[in-house]
Amino acid sequence: MGISMRAMVLRRYAPAENSPLEHLEIQFPEPSEGQVRIKVAACGVCHTDLHTVEGDLPEVNLPIIPGHQVVGVVDKKGRGAGRFKKGDRVGVAWLFSACGKCEYCLRGDENLCREGRFTGLHVAGGYAQYLVAPEQFVYAIPPVFIDVEAAPLLCGGIIGYRALRLSSIRPGQRLGLFGFGASAHVAIQVARHRGIEVFVFSRSAEHRRLAESLGAAWTGAPKERPPVGLQAAIIFAPAGELVLDALSVLEPGGTLALAGITMTAIPEMDYVKHLYKERILRSVANATRRDGEELLAVAAEIPIRTTTETFRLEEANKALLRLKQGRINGAGVLVIDSAD
Repeated sequence: MGISMRAMVLRRYAPAENSPLEHLEIQFPEPSEGQVRIKVAACGVCHTDLHTVEGDLPEVNLPIIPGHQVVGVVDKKGRGAGRFKKGDRVGVAWLFSACGKCEYCLRGDENLCREGRFTGLHVAGGYAQYLVAPEQFVYAIPPVFIDVEAAPLLCGGIIGYRALRLSSIRPGQRLGLFGFGASAHVAIQVARHRGIEVFVFSRSAEHRRLAESLGAAWTGAPKERPPVGLQAAIIFAPAGELVLDALSVLEPGGTLALAGITMTAIPEMDYVKHLYKERILRSVANATRRDGEELLAVAAEIPIRTTTETFRLEEANKALLRLKQGRINGAGVLVIDSAD
């Protein structure tokens, strides 16, 4: 192994159409105390990565290597790291670290930690041949999944799982999913496994067909009304106008969870029409390690099958543009050449 690695690096924000990521040779990282270094095999391409490169998110630590759905093998261990052994297959998700001492961490809400750091935002992510991460925030990958299948579970899957939980949906009830990309196509499989009837709203006919193949009871465009009211809904698309569409199909007492890290402006609401009768509107912020561990366990039990489109590392700009255009059916995944 040489002293450098290949990575896709963001040095300045730009629209995805302008290919903002640069394919560079940079020094590979060394693990610090309590960290492991991971040789990356695959990294999922997420809407959060798109928001990162286009400058939609605050606190990006430029220059940065994006990517936070990372699957690979432990290559080297820092001092004191003993949870994994060299060669173990592991994953890294959005939450890179949390302080473990604040009120949020102590009550189990480490996703809200004020000192939380996030992979591909504050620290180098997985659009590279190697990355380092604290071993306590690294996941063991169930052997039932190959690398490309596992990568989308580490953000889309985890966030979808947390959104399901925060939506308060119960077995036998009816759930709406607005937007049907990487996260929703995992969430529907968990929901169906739990006996939940799922209604999918998407502009894309191809995405609606995928939803139907995964067990959706009904599919339609976002402005369409399903034949029955819903007890809960989740919005995965970053479009604020969908909030009114989703609230209008919720039954009294229903919950709408917003699963995106950012969203366009939400239009003015009619209180009686959209929110009255104890409807609940809430956001979903990041996820905890518990969410990740529970999602990976249930994913292996089902087992969840992810629909993916693969790209080479140097094609990351192409993958982000296809994601922006809504042209990826399921999840995009960067595959790093195993010969590197």
